[in-house]
Amino acid sequence: MKSGPGSKNYMRLTRFKDIHAGERCFIMGNGPSLNQMDLTPLRHELTFGLNRIFLMFDRLPFQPTYYVSISEDMVSQSVDGIRSVQSPKFLGWRSRRRFPDRDDFIFILQRFRPRFMADLTQGLWIGYSVTVAALQIAYYMGVREAILIGVDHNFQLPGGKPFEMYRSRGIDSDHFDPEYFPKGFLWRMPDMLNSELAYQVVRHAYEADGRRVLDATLGGKLQVFPKVDYSSVV
Repeated sequence: MKSGPGSKNYMRLTRFKDIHAGERCFIMGNGPSLNQMDLTPLRHELTFGLNRIFLMFDRLPFQPTYYVSISEDMVSQSVDGIRSVQSPKFLGWRSRRRFPDRDDFIFILQRFRPRFMADLTQGLWIGYSVTVAALQIAYYMGVREAILIGVDHNFQLPGGKPFEMYRSRGIDSDHFDPEYFPKGFLWRMPDMLNSELAYQVVRHAYEADGRRVLDATLGGKLQVFPKVDYSSVV
């Protein structure tokens, strides 16, 4: 596996270590609450866009500073959209053969053991949510304060077990775009309980190092992080 010291991918990853030390960032989830927010102020902020955020690019005055998508299920069905992202892209190691060998593609090993990974050269805990992955990447970059938006944590589930694969039947009301999961798209049921436990692990890791995660999601149901009003932080 060519991901260790000396490899191009390893060197690309290490260039981001503490690159934003002491700064704040906004992590943009994909919930429908994004449609009710004025995102224009974020064009001058450090931002992370997740999964299929590129579906919003035609109405955003900016592209996120960084892009994150870790699940191979998601990436394999979103290749063209991911290629349209101009910013550095952090993807799961399993997706590396789908993209060119370029500096703007950075691949990270996925770890399933429930442990916050402060050193991304050792891998990334998937944490049941791409938001958990983005928070670890932001931490690695030295971010002192991460502010969540669009992390609604509220799904109208069609039934099935957590993490079970499901084929979309059409209109998606759980994300900012009704075509987020178009008809036939394969996605995994969210695991609400375990994702909340993962968020608690993230909160502990940040606060133990004098950092913090705030939740500015409009009407969000997640109760792990301190809530703040979006208008007070932009």
